[in-house]
Amino acid sequence: LIKQDNLDAFNERDPYKADDSREEEEENDDDNSLEGETFPLERDEVMPPPTQHPPSDRITCPKGLPWAPKVRWSLSPPGWSLPHPRYPALFPAWLFPSSSDTNTVVGLPRPIHESIRTLKLHKYTSIAEVQVHMEEEFLRSPLSGGEEEVEQVPAEILYQGLLPSLPQYMIALLKILLAAAPTSKAKTDSINILADVLPEEMPTTVLQSMKLGVDVNRHKEIIVKAISAVLLLLLKHFKLNHIYQFEYIAQHLVFANCIPLILKFFNQNIMSYITAKNSISVLDYPYCVVHELPELTAESLEAGDNNQFCWRNLFSCINLLRILNKLTKWKHSRTMMLVFQPFAPILKRALKVKQAMMQLYVLKLLKVQTKYLGRQWRKSNMKTMSAIYQKVRHRLNDDWAYGNDLDARPWDFQAEECALRASIERFNSRRYDRSHSNPDFLPVDNCLQSVLGQRVELPEDFQVNYDLWLEREVFSRPISWEELLQ
Repeated sequence: LIKQDNLDAFNERDPYKADDSREEEEENDDDNSLEGETFPLERDEVMPPPTQHPPSDRITCPKGLPWAPKVRWSLSPPGWSLPHPRYPALFPAWLFPSSSDTNTVVGLPRPIHESIRTLKLHKYTSIAEVQVHMEEEFLRSPLSGGEEEVEQVPAEILYQGLLPSLPQYMIALLKILLAAAPTSKAKTDSINILADVLPEEMPTTVLQSMKLGVDVNRHKEIIVKAISAVLLLLLKHFKLNHIYQFEYIAQHLVFANCIPLILKFFNQNIMSYITAKNSISVLDYPYCVVHELPELTAESLEAGDNNQFCWRNLFSCINLLRILNKLTKWKHSRTMMLVFQPFAPILKRALKVKQAMMQLYVLKLLKVQTKYLGRQWRKSNMKTMSAIYQKVRHRLNDDWAYGNDLDARPWDFQAEECALRASIERFNSRRYDRSHSNPDFLPVDNCLQSVLGQRVELPEDFQVNYDLWLEREVFSRPISWEELLQ
């Protein structure tokens, strides 16, 4: 180590310091050589003045990436601070006490120091990781940890109300979403979602039939929009409240085949769905209140509105993509479901919609599948890879574009879901299952002073008949003190 420090100190010196005197002499010689020449002003030569350009407002582009870089510490290799096995002599083993040590950098080269400093500077710890760590602490010390104080925010109250029948609620929402999907046929609908829309008497004219058809399709679009927004809001608020509440809802959505349902939804001509005009402009809310209703004709119904796209359907597509992104993020088993479906060609067709937010979430879903799709897919889809590099945030240590990660190998992904389910059940039983708690593990007060010092509320009839109770239970009963002492 002493030799290494000396080498570092030697490298910090200027190796050309000894040549400074020679360079100064050469500079002096050059200065002396110019003394005999005359400058242009001395030769009465007038130099042309510099041309002045009109001041122009320059466009200043922001430097750096459009997003802040992040480092997810769990993505770092477990032995990133260990010496390389090919060079054991340079880095002795006693310098590294454990494989999880991320602070000991003695003996490592200076570029490694800078890399570690950069990783720690951009380290990102999410709320989910903090909540998981706190839950592990509660399970590790249930008695000394004390009682957890749960703040009764609206999301917590809602989760407590939904918890007994949460799987049934998720299945009911997905059934309605399936029935309202544009790719589902009427004969396969398990529930009649349009019972309130259909009139008692069937239409007799062409105009009434066209109006009814537009109204039915419009109601389906509203149902898809509402359910997708409800599911997204539930996932977002429960993830902010506690990560295991979010994981509980997400797991039941996965078990209820939410991922294949969204795949079926996007397996259509998405451009025609986005540009569908299932609305009558003269009957929409602002127009029908401000203006007088004109007489409806078949031509006016066919014309529709002047919008180039249906904002309602675009909103629904973005919501479903965000739901799918939340279900599959950092979950390799669910990502493999997207790969096996296959979902990548369907997502590539969705990139034809020229809307920035929708394209962003499509690229995010393609990014998580890239390492599983193989080298040939990456080679033939270089435009998509370039778009991912340009638009999607990257982790500094996320090797997403290559299949070298251990998580990309076909391990037993069922164990991952089982471990997550066990953690969720422990969380729900610890926080919400008070009736079935084991009394043997409840804390017991063994202090005599605190037990005797507790205030006991006696009933009113006992206080009135206290003398009678003393006579009957205390004075009239003989006490054998010898047996008591034995």
